[in-house]
Amino acid sequence: MKKLSLATRIFIGLVLGVLTGLLLQSSPEVATTYIKPLGNLFLNLIKMIIVPLVLSSLVVGSASTGDVGKLGRIGIKTLIYYLVTTALAVILGLFLANLINPGHGLSIPLDSTAEAREAPSIVETLLNIVPTNPIQAMAEANMLQIIFFALFLGIGITLVGDRAKPLLSFFDSLAEVSYKIVAIIMAFAPIGVFGLIAPVVAEHGASALLPLLKVIIAVYIACFLHAVFVYSAAVYFSAKMSPVTFFKGAAPAMMVAFTTSSSSGTLPITMKCAEENLGVPKSISSFVLPLGATINMDGTALYQGVCALFVAQVYGIELSIAQQLTVVLTATLASIGTAGVPGSGLIMLTMVLQSIGLPLEGMVLVGGIDRILDMARTCINITGDMAGAIIVSATEGELSL
Repeated sequence: MKKLSLATRIFIGLVLGVLTGLLLQSSPEVATTYIKPLGNLFLNLIKMIIVPLVLSSLVVGSASTGDVGKLGRIGIKTLIYYLVTTALAVILGLFLANLINPGHGLSIPLDSTAEAREAPSIVETLLNIVPTNPIQAMAEANMLQIIFFALFLGIGITLVGDRAKPLLSFFDSLAEVSYKIVAIIMAFAPIGVFGLIAPVVAEHGASALLPLLKVIIAVYIACFLHAVFVYSAAVYFSAKMSPVTFFKGAAPAMMVAFTTSSSSGTLPITMKCAEENLGVPKSISSFVLPLGATINMDGTALYQGVCALFVAQVYGIELSIAQQLTVVLTATLASIGTAGVPGSGLIMLTMVLQSIGLPLEGMVLVGGIDRILDMARTCINITGDMAGAIIVSATEGELSL
């Protein structure tokens, strides 16, 4: 008998949790006492691996570009494009979530220990990205500071060259070990989701599930708009390429990404489409596209923006402009460390929630539909990679289409 996929098992865990919660509505304390600890264990395991995972994957990702001098213009253009489009994606996600209000109508009161922090000013938010003590930042799981430090470590390793290879090897090994630990934790995810959703439904009833459809709608609409307007405008104004030509050439890779939910798994087809259908030279596609599969996660960042606002609405928290800016910064920078990690969307969502003081328990509300959301966001991720390859090729005068 074929083994069920992780996504299917998580969905089953969600359904069983809902049914169990409905059965225990008359005695929610049973679910809280005996079932909720399973969910808390899952959350603790995720918290345990977030810091080493983010630190190691970001160091390796930023150091893997090779000699900075050799990269030159292509590297700078690629990184700027990826960061700008990712920021636009999460802003679009927040805009759609503010417009659609996916958490409207569902209210889950916060525990006294889970209230959101007071929002800092925008200037303070920007200054706080730079850690005065990186070790303290890791001990406190200050994600923005960890990301900043990791990026600088990766750049430093690149600039030092051969003498820094042992350090890069260490972080590469730590990243691989972290990925394996994440795989182990995600194997426990169905039980964790069961343990988190059952007490919620037992206490609040089936109404706790209704906003999920709004989340799916918000993410899919935002993905569609991002592809149609941002990518179409980017390839048209930089390469004078018709959006119809672009999407027709990119379609095979987009469909594979949609069905597999894997940017790295789609990479060979992405490169084939970029080179054969869109006129990108191999010298550029071989750099831009693998790098994009590692650090360009527009769809994932967009999803995090929608889900962060959804969780805030569910718990009755009004996010200020400064807090939403923190979501933009965290999701944009966190996208660099998401590739190659099973369940990475949920893992990185916890980081975004934590950066603005939202309760991580809200993650379970989107856990059961994560596969549906993952299909759309992965499709957007690789579409953005191909648009980036076209733009870099055009600005270098090497686009052959």
